[in-house]
Amino acid sequence: MALYVAINLEHFAFGSPEGAKLSQVTNSLDILNYSWRDYGNRVGAWHLADLFETLAIPPAVICNTSIIDYCPDLLERWLAIPGSELIGHGHTNSQRQGDLSPVDEEHLIQYCQQRLTDFQGKPVAGWLSPWISESQQTPDFLKRQGFSYNLNWAHDDMPTWMQTEAGPLLSLPYPQEINDIPTIIPNGASISQFCRMIEDQFSELKQRSQHNAQIMGIALHPYIVGQPFRFYQLKQTLHQLMEQRDEIWLTTPSAIAQSFSSQASSTDNTSTI
Repeated sequence: MALYVAINLEHFAFGSPEGAKLSQVTNSLDILNYSWRDYGNRVGAWHLADLFETLAIPPAVICNTSIIDYCPDLLERWLAIPGSELIGHGHTNSQRQGDLSPVDEEHLIQYCQQRLTDFQGKPVAGWLSPWISESQQTPDFLKRQGFSYNLNWAHDDMPTWMQTEAGPLLSLPYPQEINDIPTIIPNGASISQFCRMIEDQFSELKQRSQHNAQIMGIALHPYIVGQPFRFYQLKQTLHQLMEQRDEIWLTTPSAIAQSFSSQASSTDNTSTI
């Protein structure tokens, strides 16, 4: 079983209506929800980085490029963790790329690839759209701008190929329920329930992996699981999973993509959408 743990470093424009909400907006200047989300970048993400480093978890760092403008030292901290991978996540979570014109959307993807490449000194391979927002042309644009895999599609437990005008693009599994935003915020799960979901998913997929390869992702957001009362229980769960690290492949999405692509090149038995 391949396991990756994703940390989402996101920034929201002040006054933007977008974003997960702790409370309903009471007026046009949404101080409450903006500051709650900003806690993730100012406090929660730093404690999570220390935890990942202590447990030797190579993080999949899914990052808005506006983080480079707002708090570049936070991104540097995460990329300093051994084995980390940087993944594109639009410019800001205040924007849904699927609403843009085709010209503007491709320019956004190109811009993000360039900013992240300049920051880390090499191109990034993967992309996750803010809010999983796509247009009909998104896969074409991603492939054309140098991305080799997309995390937007949660339709399979294994990688699948997407055919684009620029060539094949790999779709990798990204969790939409083993993911603190949809599970804890709109659906109201407690941190105990969320951690139990992680543990049960891990146990079941580990059993299945005795017969077939399996991929498990865990998606985390610092302004949610970085809150101390949630962080405490998440820490216990990650410790428990890492005690079994010798029985799994603890990795990153790009390593999974490279492994799958190399195996697929030697066989014609691959799924396509």
